[in-house]
Amino acid sequence: MDKLLSLLGVSILAGLLLEAFAQTDLTGKVFVFPRQSETDYVKLIPRLDKPLQNFTVCFRAYSDLSRPHSLFSYNAEYGENELLIYKERIGEYELYIGNQGTKVHGVEEFASPVHFCTSWESSSGIAEFWVNGKPWVKKGLQKGYTVKNKPSIILGQEQDNYGGGFDNYQSFVGEIGDLNMWDSVLTPEEIKSVYQGVPLEPNILDWQALNYEMNGYAVIRPRVWH
Repeated sequence: MDKLLSLLGVSILAGLLLEAFAQTDLTGKVFVFPRQSETDYVKLIPRLDKPLQNFTVCFRAYSDLSRPHSLFSYNAEYGENELLIYKERIGEYELYIGNQGTKVHGVEEFASPVHFCTSWESSSGIAEFWVNGKPWVKKGLQKGYTVKNKPSIILGQEQDNYGGGFDNYQSFVGEIGDLNMWDSVLTPEEIKSVYQGVPLEPNILDWQALNYEMNGYAVIRPRVWH
């Protein structure tokens, strides 16, 4: 009897661990962050073994927040805001590279789903922004910089240090899905394909084969919006 209970306990623990840390095809699903907090987040585990000279990040988000909030927080072990995508308000996004930021503005509808992509090229320092498949104004920052590897990547919170330092007034409340990351700058044609639902084999973060760890009150649900 004791052995049976022990085996049952191990089985339950294994199931909980698989739920907390898993590689999953999340096609048609979203991470839901239902409340403002400093404890709810999802940690993403990338396939990345070298620093980045170029990258593209794309995702879909749906939120009714009007305050500033983090959308994608990538921190290196030493330093702050190694790669941060932050939304200040409706129609205003910020991209930080190596703790240096730039802002981009455009027209957006409040409380509407958005498909967002940003890319950056070290050799030129040019950052590109795409919202719902349409290009916004290019900006420049950190020409010649190298984004550090071995990151802590967090959805739902903004990191003030490596893997922590959360502030509930910067937390994301809403839904995030179709998040993919490449170690290259996608072409305009490729960005449009991603917007239309073609993932183009992302090699750092792949929504169809995602390693992640859920913490606090974050859940997975079907995406019912477009």
